[in-house]
Amino acid sequence: MVIDDQGKQLGVMSVSDALKIAHEADLDLVEVGPTAQPPIAKIMDYGKYIYQKEKQEKQSKTKHREHETKTVRVGFKTGEHDLNVKAKKADEFLAEGNNVKLELTLRGREKALAHLGKDKLIAFLKRLTIPHITQAPPQRGPYGWVVMVQRDKKVSTKPKHVTQSENEKSASEAHQDNGKQKDSETATAPESL
Repeated sequence: MVIDDQGKQLGVMSVSDALKIAHEADLDLVEVGPTAQPPIAKIMDYGKYIYQKEKQEKQSKTKHREHETKTVRVGFKTGEHDLNVKAKKADEFLAEGNNVKLELTLRGREKALAHLGKDKLIAFLKRLTIPHITQAPPQRGPYGWVVMVQRDKKVSTKPKHVTQSENEKSASEAHQDNGKQKDSETATAPESL
């Protein structure tokens, strides 16, 4: 069975006749259904076919890659600034829809203080601003503590925006409160002789 490049069935014919038709159209003859009775061959541009197939595979890989598991690793002695940077990176991963594996590594004598490491990992979880769910409580791993986190899809991740008028209103209220406080301090101050 031969099918032309427009999808029209040309019927059953010999291989030489099908090759002649493909050659006249400056295309290739490709066997697409070798197990069918009779085998199915299609007249097409084989290079274009391979290109389209690779493009589809690449797109399916990128869709699959969207929900990867990303790892954020912190140490037992990691400083405040570095913890904030790593928490921000974990938030970015969660915002993209990825699962995040948080690891707190313990080295040498730090392993004797594993209970403090667990507390530090729990404190690090509180730094995350994106609503999240832990898949299980922190588990002890070979190098420290590990916890898997994923974005909580039930909670909206839109940040609350404060308008400029709200900022000005709160600033003017604070200024008024300071003025009242100064007036009350001067009214109760004793007179000096």
